[in-house]
Amino acid sequence: TNVFVHQNAPRRRHLTSINEKMMRSSSARALVLARRVIRPSGGARRSAQTVPRMGTEAEMKDEAIAQIRARIAMQKELLGKGHHTPEEEIAEMWKWLNLTFFIGIPICLFSYVKDETLIDHPHATEGDKPDYMKVRSKAFPWECEDCELFNQKCWDECRAAMKA
Repeated sequence: TNVFVHQNAPRRRHLTSINEKMMRSSSARALVLARRVIRPSGGARRSAQTVPRMGTEAEMKDEAIAQIRARIAMQKELLGKGHHTPEEEIAEMWKWLNLTFFIGIPICLFSYVKDETLIDHPHATEGDKPDYMKVRSKAFPWECEDCELFNQKCWDECRAAMKA
């Protein structure tokens, strides 16, 4: 009999043997325990799960437990490498706050003041645009069909022409 039942497979109401029931419960427990282990890949799920090889119930159970223990040992090793005390974490936080307030924000403010005072911001030229800049395949969908939406001068001229 198979140890694992596919999720979409119809479930049988009664198990045929005690052995099958025990294999399902032990494999389910092994999967639950394996899912509880923190994954070293940043929480991403694996595309394939490692399952015990077919054998006797005791062999499969021992293999599943060995896999779980190996995963837990690897996770403890990974967690042990990057552990910091709360004092070190607080010192790191204050370092980045100081860098932000005493270096980052003054640079942003200096850049803003420099851009506003020293750099000339040319605006669009007044007057009619060349013909190549007014190429349209169809008219605008408002009352003044030739005027762009925010061109107030064109709108005033259009409305004056409409009144006349």
